[in-house]
Amino acid sequence: MGSSPKAVLILSGKRKCGKDYISDLLLSRLGADRCSILRLSGPLKKQYAQEHGLDFERLLDASDYKEKYRADMIRWGEEKRNKDAGFFCRLATRGEGSEREVWIISDARRVSDIDYFKTNYSKETVTLRVQADMKVRENRGFVFTPGVDDAESECGLDQGVDWDFVVTNNGDQQQLEADLTALLDRVQL
Repeated sequence: MGSSPKAVLILSGKRKCGKDYISDLLLSRLGADRCSILRLSGPLKKQYAQEHGLDFERLLDASDYKEKYRADMIRWGEEKRNKDAGFFCRLATRGEGSEREVWIISDARRVSDIDYFKTNYSKETVTLRVQADMKVRENRGFVFTPGVDDAESECGLDQGVDWDFVVTNNGDQQQLEADLTALLDRVQL
């Protein structure tokens, strides 16, 4: 296991709801000197790229290249998780930024992701669901993709999770500010 942070903020939400945007806002408010964004998908994509001879950097962006491999990458990642549920979580917490005192996990997708952090960092873990209306997500470029948007990687946290916070990201800056202020007050760093 990597270092032990003072806080772990776990974000989840549907594609195009703004998880990366919220993660970046939190990073800017908490400070990059003490906070880092750890992406569970980063180690997954890196390992997938290595095993399949693909361009890792292109799998990180919002390109058609990533979309071309998304369904197979999901299948491959599920195989890895079925063998070891904490595989990608451990890789993420050993990488760059893991020495910082606050970790923002920007892309939790399964109950096993949350369980990993609650088990290993229980006192410090805060869960956060980012949500946006379907119309807003569509305006951001969301298009339903069978095999992706109905897979566990997108739906695994839709039910059965008692979120510590829910942030609504529909473009209402006042609402977003209120949600983020409540979250940061709770974390008290």
